[in-house]
Amino acid sequence: MEIEPATPGKARLFARGWSWLKALPARKFKKVVEAAKSIKQLGQDDPRRVIHCLKVGLALTLVSLLYYCKPLYEVFGGSGIWAVITVVLVLEFTVGATISKGLNRGFATLFAGALAIGTEHFSRLFDRKAEPIVLGVFLFLLATTSSFTRFIPRIKAKYDYGVLIFILTFTLVSVSGYRTENLLEVAYQRLSAIAIGGATCIIMSVFVSPVWAGKDLHKLTASNLEKLANYLEGFGGEYFQADPDHEEEGISTITAASNSKLDDKALLQGYKSVLNSKNTEESLASFARWEPGHGGFHFRHPWNQYLKIGALARQCAHRIEVLDGYINSDIQAPLEIRNKIRESSTKMCLESSQALRALASSIKTMTDPSAADPHVKNSETSINDLKIALESASKLENVDLLAIIPIASVASILIEITRYVERISELVHELSLLAYFKSAATSVQQEPGSGLHRGSVKPVFDDDSDRSVTIIVQATNVKIIDHQYDPSNTDLQENGIPDPAVKSDRLEERLNYILGRT
Repeated sequence: MEIEPATPGKARLFARGWSWLKALPARKFKKVVEAAKSIKQLGQDDPRRVIHCLKVGLALTLVSLLYYCKPLYEVFGGSGIWAVITVVLVLEFTVGATISKGLNRGFATLFAGALAIGTEHFSRLFDRKAEPIVLGVFLFLLATTSSFTRFIPRIKAKYDYGVLIFILTFTLVSVSGYRTENLLEVAYQRLSAIAIGGATCIIMSVFVSPVWAGKDLHKLTASNLEKLANYLEGFGGEYFQADPDHEEEGISTITAASNSKLDDKALLQGYKSVLNSKNTEESLASFARWEPGHGGFHFRHPWNQYLKIGALARQCAHRIEVLDGYINSDIQAPLEIRNKIRESSTKMCLESSQALRALASSIKTMTDPSAADPHVKNSETSINDLKIALESASKLENVDLLAIIPIASVASILIEITRYVERISELVHELSLLAYFKSAATSVQQEPGSGLHRGSVKPVFDDDSDRSVTIIVQATNVKIIDHQYDPSNTDLQENGIPDPAVKSDRLEERLNYILGRT
């Protein structure tokens, strides 16, 4: 019997298979190395993630003692597993998320268990054959009603997990109770185990390297404003690039600061992350409401104000996205027209950028945002200058009006962005009042006779009330004390503004209060 020689096609197929087999270990090793690097990078980006994993492991180890320790097992029995399940389901990355889930699970378990026990006792008033029918009817009604409430937006946003646990607990207790004799004892053991698991989660989350959702939201809001500022600071130099033949003295000075950002293109693209920040902001704000007071954030901190600022920042980012399309557009306005509006446009970008940066710094440090006011006013002034420049450009000789459309669109978007920056500034000022931001100028205590002057003046009032005001001037700090301040007057507090005679250090607000202006 003769063996046929291998054909060239089979030989090539065998060679490819052998090459793939030899390269397989190297490819697998490369993938393992890449996975290890990505895991390492993930931990380096936010070390709190590694700490959270350690907290979960420690919490599970502690609650598992309900099973491992014989005296505890004799108390809780098989219900100890509910403590382990609670830790797995409740312990989240942030304190607010953990407290939210813990309280939702605790109250839902308590109410559902009590209702299930009551339903069980009610069903036993009937004969044995009718008992499962009664239980089934109650189970159907409560499950249907509870499931429908999950579609209500307000309940879904805050209590969706609690409603889900309510359905689960009621179903388990009512169904298993039909075959259980000592239902109260079993319910007590389960509730106790869940309480131990929930308490372990909350203690571990609050006292062991806590991650505050409110603090993350605070930083995210400031970071988003900085990203918008980075783009506006670099846009002027990117779009209105200088031309040696048309360079004018003064314009190069204005664009010098802008060009400093052009080397780092990532800064100009940072605004894109602002566009997708809505879900993160809403989630953090929802969890922050559950957190106790911490740092500079009191219990009733105005978290909704951050959502308003974030919404305006996203609107501003949408305009920037449109603006970014004009940089590399194939249709560009003539250089002569761009030079006409370059100075006013670049100044507007820089002033808006500096205003956003000052507002971001104010949020970060929780200080008065008045440093942004001059930049906001300057950007408003630049709007008028830009309109005048556009009119001047439209009157140039031998200029096609269609050529002005791209530059007019850019100018229109810049004006819109400036308006949004102004509104963001107003919201940050409101936040500073609602959150009691500290004054940028810190007061200094001095001994009597060391440059401290005290005087008493009587401003003119519309009524005949006798009122004296003491003004203490020290360096650049001014302290005004109204000797007839009525602590029962809560009009300012009801409008979300702290009492300027007590809470605020801003001179203008105190004068408005003293002079009876609202």
